[in-house]
This record gives sequence, structure tokens and C-alpha cells, in this order.
Amino acid sequence: MENKKTFGEKCAAFVRKDGVRSVIASLISILGGIAVGFIVLLLLAAFDSDVTFSQALKGILIVIKGPFSSGSADNMLFQIGNMLFEAAPLVMTGLSVAIAFKTGLFNIGAPGQYLMGAMGALVVALSLPTDTIPSWIVWILALLAGTLLGAVWGAIPGFFKAHFNVNEVIVCIMTNWIAANVVSWVFLDTDFINTPETKINFIKKTSSNGVATAKLGLDKIFEGSYMDISLIIASLVAIALYIMMNKTTFGYELKACGFNRNASKYAGMNEKRNILISMSIAGALAACGAALWVLNGSQDFKWNTYMSLPAEGFNGIPAALLASNNPIGVIFSSLFLKFLNKGGANLSAQTPFNEYVSQLIVAVIIYFSGFSKLFRDMLAKKLKGNEKRDGDSLKAKGGKKE
Repeated sequence: MENKKTFGEKCAAFVRKDGVRSVIASLISILGGIAVGFIVLLLLAAFDSDVTFSQALKGILIVIKGPFSSGSADNMLFQIGNMLFEAAPLVMTGLSVAIAFKTGLFNIGAPGQYLMGAMGALVVALSLPTDTIPSWIVWILALLAGTLLGAVWGAIPGFFKAHFNVNEVIVCIMTNWIAANVVSWVFLDTDFINTPETKINFIKKTSSNGVATAKLGLDKIFEGSYMDISLIIASLVAIALYIMMNKTTFGYELKACGFNRNASKYAGMNEKRNILISMSIAGALAACGAALWVLNGSQDFKWNTYMSLPAEGFNGIPAALLASNNPIGVIFSSLFLKFLNKGGANLSAQTPFNEYVSQLIVAVIIYFSGFSKLFRDMLAKKLKGNEKRDGDSLKAKGGKKE
């Protein structure tokens, strides 16, 4: 007669799955970040006589509720639409970091790749005449140009890593600032710059040339927002990457290179080619995210980037970590981070806490996302210890029975 598994054993078997452990680790990171954020609000309330503890509780609830804390239904739909639109470039930079991680590389060069993608897309979109070329063809060409330029920029640290074993982090940091200077130089004294005094540091919107990403009525659903099909495109790219990494020989080779480069080389894989291709794909993804942003038709791009790098490039790191580098998970982690950002924006409007406090809370939650791998490893170690104790217990019982 077969022994039936108890409910506890079934739960333990379920938790042993790698995907489940990743989700649990991410949830622990999120809850830990929210708890610390709440403690920060409580401390501010304790040291400020004008702020009560009830307002601190209200504040953390506003952050957790995200765009749903905006008040009226119209404002809520407006914020949700913008949240979905703003998540698209974050999904792409998150995928950029994730695929590099899968190959054992740390792509901190996403900000520079993002800038190069934005530059390539804008130059093509604003240069080609839409009176002779259909605007949708110009849009496709601009998206491809930005993506390809990002792939080239990502290949630079990949080349140095593959052939000279130079740490990719160092090269990525250097290429970030080189990209910032190149973009500023390319747009200097051109017709692409907005001429009004208030827009002197920004490039013309692509809508000025009749080029804009299709909306398919989404702007009507989320009225007043910038919503278009960017998130749909980013989600399809994430699904394609998931299939590539988990269902193809090429994806297996990339992951094998990340697990053990020497072993993959011994098995006959070209580890140098895989490193170069991985960083090229990572650069293309980050650049594509920038292209989707600037091709919306309603977004400004700051051309003078000498002293700054785009935050979306760096925010792709926590998006990837929170998703445990799972391409599908990156979609949800990016949406969650943008969800919190909307809640943080509502915090300063509805409570005595200013915008910097809301940014601090979101930053703490993002910081905790970096510990998701640690939590996942701790959970795996705990389960392994439980299995060992259960095995020893069964052996002891078996010995008595004999």
C-alpha cells in the first residue's frame, strides 16, 4: 500500500520548485521594503509634532495603493495609463540586465545603451521626410535604428570581456559617459532642438514630424494619459526571450556560459561568441526601451546629458533582481515598481510628507529587491536542511522496525 503524502509534504514539494522560491523571495523583499518604509514614516511622525502616527499609517497605505489612491475615477485611469506606458522602457532595461545576468555578466551599461537608442531613433524619426515615406515605415525604421545602435554599444564591453577578459562593469561605466557625451555632441547646434526658451535642452517630439507609436484606442480607455502599444511590444519581447532562453539550444548555451564558462568551453561551446552576443542583445533591449519612449510622440528627450544618465537604465537592475532574472517576471516587477512610484507621487499630495519622503520609501523597496537572491538561497538551504532531518528520521524509524 502506497503512502499518501501529507498536506505539509505537498506544500514542501511545491515550495522546492525554483520558480516558487523566486516568487516567495521577491514577496519577502517587497514586504521588507514596505515595513522599513513604514518605520521611516513612523520616525518622522515621532520627531515632527505636526505629523501624527495616523498620518504615517495613511501614508504607507497610499504608497501601497499606487494609482488607486489618486482619488477620482478619472485621475485613477489617467495614472494607470501613464503607469502602463512608463513601465514599457523599464521592462526593456530590466530584460537587458536579466539576459546579461543569465550569461554571468553584469550589464550596468544600460543607461548608455538607452541614450544611444534614443539618439538613433530620434535622428531617423526626425530626419526622414514623412511626406514621401509613410509615417509608420519611418516609425519602424527609427525603432530598428535605435535598437541596432544599442546592440553595437552593448557589444563594446562584450568584446573587451570576451577577448581581453576586461571586467564588463568597468567598460560599461566608461561607455555610459562616452554615450552621454556623444549624444550631447550629435544634437549640438542641430535643427532637432526645440527652439522655445523653456525647451532649450530638449529635442523636438517625434509627433512634430508626424511619427508616433500606435495607440489602438488605449488613449481613449485611459483618457489623458500617454498610453500606447509600447507595453504590448515590451511584453511580446519578454515572452520571446523566455522561449529563447528556456526552449532553444542557443538559450541553453548562453545560460551554460553563465553557470560555468570553462565547462561550456570544454563542452564545445564558443564562450567568447556567447559573451559578445549576450551583451549585444542586452544593449539592443535597453536601446529599444528608449526608442519606444521617445517614439511615443508626446515625450521630450533632454539632449544635454553631459552631467546625467537616464534613471531607467539603472532601475532595470532592481526590476531584474526582483524578478530573479525571469523575462516574464520582469514584466510584473516593472509594473510593480511603477505602481509604487504612482503611490509615492500621491503621498505628497495627500499627506504632510513631501515628495522626497515618497521617493525614499520607493528607494528602500527597490534596495530590498537586491536581496531577493539571498532570500531565495536561504529558503533553499532551509528546505535542504528539513529534507536531511526528515531523511535521518525515516532511517531511524526504519532501523527500529527492522
